[in-house]
Amino acid sequence: MVCSSKERPTLGGTRIKTRKRNIAAPLDPAAFADAVVQIYLDNAGDLELVAKNIESAELNFSRYGDTFFEVIFTGGRTQPSTTKPDEGERHPYSILDCEPKREVILPSVIYIQKILRRKPFLIKNLENVMRRFLQSLELFEETERKKLAIFTALAFSQKLSGLPPETVFQPLLKDNLVAKGLVLSFVTDFFKNYLVDNSLDDLIALLKRGKMEENLLDIFPSAKRSPEGFTEHFTKEELLPLVEYHEKKIFEVKMKEMKATLTAQISEETDVSEVIETVKQHVKDAKLPDIEVVRILWDVLMDAVQWSGKNQQQNANAALRQVKTWAKLLNTFCTSGKLELELMYKVQMQCYEDTKLMKLFPEIVRSLYDQDVLAEDTILHWFQKGTNPKGRQTFVKALEPFVNWLEEAEEEE
Repeated sequence: MVCSSKERPTLGGTRIKTRKRNIAAPLDPAAFADAVVQIYLDNAGDLELVAKNIESAELNFSRYGDTFFEVIFTGGRTQPSTTKPDEGERHPYSILDCEPKREVILPSVIYIQKILRRKPFLIKNLENVMRRFLQSLELFEETERKKLAIFTALAFSQKLSGLPPETVFQPLLKDNLVAKGLVLSFVTDFFKNYLVDNSLDDLIALLKRGKMEENLLDIFPSAKRSPEGFTEHFTKEELLPLVEYHEKKIFEVKMKEMKATLTAQISEETDVSEVIETVKQHVKDAKLPDIEVVRILWDVLMDAVQWSGKNQQQNANAALRQVKTWAKLLNTFCTSGKLELELMYKVQMQCYEDTKLMKLFPEIVRSLYDQDVLAEDTILHWFQKGTNPKGRQTFVKALEPFVNWLEEAEEEE
């Protein structure tokens, strides 16, 4: 049998090729840290010179990014998963070694910004180190925590490349840190320093991005966790704009809750006496001003009406029926001429803003008068001296026949 192809001979002693394995170099963060520390020492902590030397140094930043920021913050390497110094060289120019002053810490923030522009991948390592330090606040001295708070405030003020707020704020909300008051102290220092260069609106936007704006009370130990505790603490710390913002926020939440409760009760046609008690309880609990109560009541009552798209008479009937049904509710809280006038302005604005209600203004006012919600003096005051200009000319003209009737009736008496 003849083979179609000859077998190739092999030479003895020939090396057979094998695929090379990728052998990873052993980790050596200590040598990396020592090299970075030496750069600090060689340049006597001059951060501009340090930055230039860091940029030209042949060091493996992608592998030892966390170690690099440990050296920046603490002056040397820290032990794994802690804030404790590890063996090796250290330098005295770190963030935690400097004075707790904005002007002293700012150069370090600018220095880090320069490094991140050249090596943007390091932002993840900065996040890692900051997260670890903030989760371990109890391991730092009080002045060191203050320095970290100042650095964090300046980092966001300078818009440090890509640092996400949730990286900073979320690790703080550990129960043990909150209970010891460490988070409240840190956040207070942060707020104070951030607001030096930024507005309250900037701070609120930052807190929203960090998913903390809705949960500001969570930074307080449980014994002080209340709106009153918030007001007392930040008033003492002279952060009054923040206090005013928070009080307004709480007020809006309580108003929303009251509105939701009333909407449900009115749609279910709950007995008017029960609805009145509900409103009184909300007013008491939330300390709502009378004028806001009147505004909410009218909004809720009119929102509950099933309006017709085109049939004006149906709309008139529905509005007047709602006024008659809930007149006792309005009467209970329109307890002065000022509040009655506010109700008239509310009716005026609704009729002005909703074209299908524009012609209903005089009928609604007449119905409120018939149900003893609006007094004659209030209507005459609005007619003669009303200050809201929205649609006023039209509404005054429309109400004129009813006002004439009131004046004639008064003369006859």
